[in-house]
Amino acid sequence: MVSRVRVWLNRTYAENVFFMDQLRRNPCGRAVEIHATHGDPDSPILAAADFAAMEPEGLSPAAYVEYALDQCARYSIDVFVPVLHQTALAGHCEEFAAAGTALLAPPAEAVHTFQDKVVAYEAVEKLGVPVPPWWRVRTADELIAAVDELEAAGHKACFKPASGAGGVGFRIITRTPFSLMHLSGFPSPYMPLDLVVQALREADEPVDWLVMPLLEEPEVSVDCLTGPDGRVRMAVGRTKNGRRRGFTLDPRWTEPARVLAEGFGLHYLTNIQFRMFGDEPVLMDVNTRPAGGLHQLSQCGINAPWAAVRLALGEEPGDLVPPFLGQDYAVVSGPRAVRPVSVPERQPADHLDLPAAVPAPETTAATQPAEAARPAHAAQASDRPLTV
Repeated sequence: MVSRVRVWLNRTYAENVFFMDQLRRNPCGRAVEIHATHGDPDSPILAAADFAAMEPEGLSPAAYVEYALDQCARYSIDVFVPVLHQTALAGHCEEFAAAGTALLAPPAEAVHTFQDKVVAYEAVEKLGVPVPPWWRVRTADELIAAVDELEAAGHKACFKPASGAGGVGFRIITRTPFSLMHLSGFPSPYMPLDLVVQALREADEPVDWLVMPLLEEPEVSVDCLTGPDGRVRMAVGRTKNGRRRGFTLDPRWTEPARVLAEGFGLHYLTNIQFRMFGDEPVLMDVNTRPAGGLHQLSQCGINAPWAAVRLALGEEPGDLVPPFLGQDYAVVSGPRAVRPVSVPERQPADHLDLPAAVPAPETTAATQPAEAARPAHAAQASDRPLTV
């Protein structure tokens, strides 16, 4: 009899409820037991898991690694999908392997490279993958010089943190004076240059921004699956042009992604984003984790999360080539369950004993696996905040 696969997702984004769904609906019909931890008691991630637990606040990266190793050993986790503290965790993959857990993450060196966009762009250029013009900016004078140069070349300037995920901190520079126009409608990413310069001059410490031209659509996110052997099993692009979304296998997008995935050893699931600079696709960002929209590939007949778990388990899923490309679509939000009662307020890590995970509320005693039973003192402890 084939045993169930235990998969743990630590503090992650809400869209990964779909990642969980796809693991459960795997084409092999394999039983999957999902553990999830989070810092927000109302995260739908917790409600979607078979076993859910809160994370304590205040753990250093090193302490987090120790906690994670303990949890993997305690619950016989087969595959750990880390988002929080991914860099620190990736540096201990051999210790996780010794505990019987495969870490679904690239090597620490690759994760570290793509944490800093300047370091990443410099490394990517050496592989021959095009990147947009960029300036690293820490002061008001450096910002003004970069914006002047971009505008002189006919470009609109934008900036974002040199280290960061998603679109957090992204702003577009405008010369239009601040007015009621900026206060009408929804908040805008456009920021008047004079206000940004004033904020920089009044700041107590320098910033660390990347300034570049505003790139044009379409935006293409290439989801890649790469084995520990360095060979890419999947490279499928998801296109975004305004509200319209679609899929592509155009080598203009997929081939540079393959070069990066193989060249940097971006093992397992990664997401590599491109936009247009003039007539040329250029790299925008590399996410060393599964993308929030990864589940959309199911419209192309692909279950990427399960293929990645199989790779992590030492099985060979083969090349994932879409049997068809799904039709264009738009993304809309929908309801997703949260746990009926929020857990108690989180406590600092130094006041916690690392308690055990608790079954999600919709899981009944009749449906729990036998080995999931917890002694009374463990059930009590699990009502307190948990860690990752």
